[in-house]
Amino acid sequence: MKIISTEFITGAVSAKQYPKGTLPEFAFVGRSNVGKSSLIKSLLNRKKLIRISSSPGKTREINFFSINEAMMFADLPGYGFARVTPALQKKWKKMIEEYLTQREPLTAIIFIVDIRRKPTELDLTLKEWLEELDRDYILVITKADKLSSSERGKQTKIIKAAFMGKNALDFTVYSSKDHIGRKELWGQLQKWAREDKHQVTENNVDL
Repeated sequence: MKIISTEFITGAVSAKQYPKGTLPEFAFVGRSNVGKSSLIKSLLNRKKLIRISSSPGKTREINFFSINEAMMFADLPGYGFARVTPALQKKWKKMIEEYLTQREPLTAIIFIVDIRRKPTELDLTLKEWLEELDRDYILVITKADKLSSSERGKQTKIIKAAFMGKNALDFTVYSSKDHIGRKELWGQLQKWAREDKHQVTENNVDL
């Protein structure tokens, strides 16, 4: 996708702070250190992006970005970071729960998992939670460059078996380093934005 503009809109810790509008919105969620910030910067072809931190546990609010004035990205705090206090973990859980249950423009979740790791209890709990809420998601299996081609195939099969449930729209094997899967993921985002009956103009979807 040709990125014409990327604009940070706002950071929010509650529903009353969410930006107004009806653009199709994709929320990025995954464990801390799963490669979420690298994925977003790779998709947007940016080495640096305001409010996107590469340090685990640094994202402490939901950050909203307008992409080409055609869709929104929402960067949610990562979960499972060991150094975060229980009180802060509880606050994050409440923040994410409020977003997932109340955010009307939300088209789909970008559910990010590490190709090198076996499915964790936290990841599987999130999958079950999304199914209970009837929230659709695109599974993105990151850090593909860390494994050989044969290992990548084996791990992808295991991860798909665990996560491709009834609300899974699509999946992509991705490498932020090598841009493996970038074109495919953009194609999926554009497809599901249209399926959600939001307007995405021709100028804004040029691959």
